[in-house]
Amino acid sequence: MKRLLTYALLLAGSVIFLFPLAWLILTSLKPIEQTMTMPPTWLPRGYYADVNGQRVEVTRDYLIPVSNAWHVTERSATKIRTRQLASTIVPADELETRIEPRWDNYRLALATMGGQSIEEAEGTIAKRETAKSRDATVSFWTFLRNTLLVGLLGVIGTVFSNALIAYGFAKIRWRGRDAVFALTLATMMVPFPVLMVPLYGVFKTLGWIGTLQPLWVPAFFGSAFNIFLMRQFFRTIPEELSEAARIDGCSEWGIFWRIILPLSKPVLAVVALFHFLFAWNDFMGPLLFLTRKHTFTLALALQNYQSQQGGVQWHHLMAASAVVVIPIILLFFFTQKTFIKGIATTGIKG
Repeated sequence: MKRLLTYALLLAGSVIFLFPLAWLILTSLKPIEQTMTMPPTWLPRGYYADVNGQRVEVTRDYLIPVSNAWHVTERSATKIRTRQLASTIVPADELETRIEPRWDNYRLALATMGGQSIEEAEGTIAKRETAKSRDATVSFWTFLRNTLLVGLLGVIGTVFSNALIAYGFAKIRWRGRDAVFALTLATMMVPFPVLMVPLYGVFKTLGWIGTLQPLWVPAFFGSAFNIFLMRQFFRTIPEELSEAARIDGCSEWGIFWRIILPLSKPVLAVVALFHFLFAWNDFMGPLLFLTRKHTFTLALALQNYQSQQGGVQWHHLMAASAVVVIPIILLFFFTQKTFIKGIATTGIKG
């Protein structure tokens, strides 16, 4: 009975945590008029009725309670722009309802996220060809490339620099080691807003404002949390391995590269995953240092998309958000065994 109750509580917690993601995906598949209805429309639906003798898709405008009929308007992307929509009153029992996901929302979202108008993305008007319009339009794949570039370069720098520093704290004895390690951990208490102005000044002096360098170069200088995580893992590796290597004439670099790193794959994977997640979701850094649209990362491009075109197209915004979120979920799903192993084996030794 106790185990059943535990499973029930875990299942309930899982449903609660998964609900926002489910709502995000469902909303991304709806037409715009179904995104904010009250009561909510849970599944994306399509409505069909006879208008002027033709069976067409329609939009429900409002219910006429007296006659139990709906006032509907023909749904047509082409005619919406020219205001040539036909409307009529349809009895409720004659209105056909279908579960109909709008997968095209994803294509339109990715196109308009880069700066195209809805009309251009739908093909109802020709694309602008002026130099100014080309500068204002950036492909979604440019945002994705920038994000992957920042993430992968940051992962390389984070793994290498933090592993090297953590090895010095864990395996090499030197005067003041514990005091310096304590000072390193103390830097975790300094919030990023305190560092924003000094960092901006440094990067401006270097001429890096408006480029991606401020987002990945700092990863090559270590971070307190990752150093702590790796140090704790390195201390679980028996000292006898290092001593045997020294007796055989191996240098400290050789011990680090040939013995410690191959045995530390779980914690290296955890640190790499942590930093990639941070780089993928980072918004404050790109907002502070990036000034040109063609250098935006996905997080900044998504925020910029929310405020463009004079209003929020909620179904397109949710589709774009789903495209940004789902790769990270899949990444964690396929690496969770390594992730959990790395976390579980870190800190066993005090």
